[in-house]
Amino acid sequence: MGGTERIPTNLRTLLILEAVGLQTDPMSPAEIGRAIGLPKQTTHRLCNTLLDEGFLMRDERGRGLRPGRRARMMGAGVVHSSASHVTRHQVLMELAGKVKETVNFVVPEDRGMAYQDRVETDWPFRVELPVGTNVPFHCTASGKTYLASLPKAERRRLVNVMFLERKTSNTITDPDALLRELTEIAKQGYALDREEFLDGMIAIAVPVLDNAGRYSASVAFHGPTQRVTIEEAIAQKDVMVAASKKLTDTIFGG
Repeated sequence: MGGTERIPTNLRTLLILEAVGLQTDPMSPAEIGRAIGLPKQTTHRLCNTLLDEGFLMRDERGRGLRPGRRARMMGAGVVHSSASHVTRHQVLMELAGKVKETVNFVVPEDRGMAYQDRVETDWPFRVELPVGTNVPFHCTASGKTYLASLPKAERRRLVNVMFLERKTSNTITDPDALLRELTEIAKQGYALDREEFLDGMIAIAVPVLDNAGRYSASVAFHGPTQRVTIEEAIAQKDVMVAASKKLTDTIFGG
């Protein structure tokens, strides 16, 4: 874009949010202005407004701006309410029919991982975690999948400030131990919950990526240890990955 006169006023804040949302690293107002073709003064003014309203937030290192809570909620809401929601649920139903356990579509929020969609198992004995439930990052398969997707430096910073609450005797509460597991998860492409969140429940999760290969959500299934072993969960990894790729095509258009 060659100048501010070419960008309609009502599009400028949207272009700022788009520019920040497309980048993995935080962006300074100057970088945002160069990316979308706005002068420095205008960009600073609009960024300050978006900061005040919660659509942007400052990076904890002070190196730039990231999407804020309201921008993340807006993005999640658009995905949830779009026509792809129906197709996404069909993918989850197909996956649940293969793994024979409850399947979840989970996204990160400020309060933890949020259950945005799910398909319940037909078994009468099951773990109830309804849509809208928030669960911790550090002791769930979906949460660890998200943490493992972060750049190493950001992953370490986040883990070191998180409250690693002990939920069961298996919960990892040592930051270094959790970071070692997250490194392994990043390599292997899936995460496990070995009765770390709830006694008697295990889970496996894989990331759902956008078309640029960036983390968007987690797809997971969980079940009681009376029916599912860790080895049986891992044996479903390829089925999970195939469903994840279908979800990428469904949500982002392939």
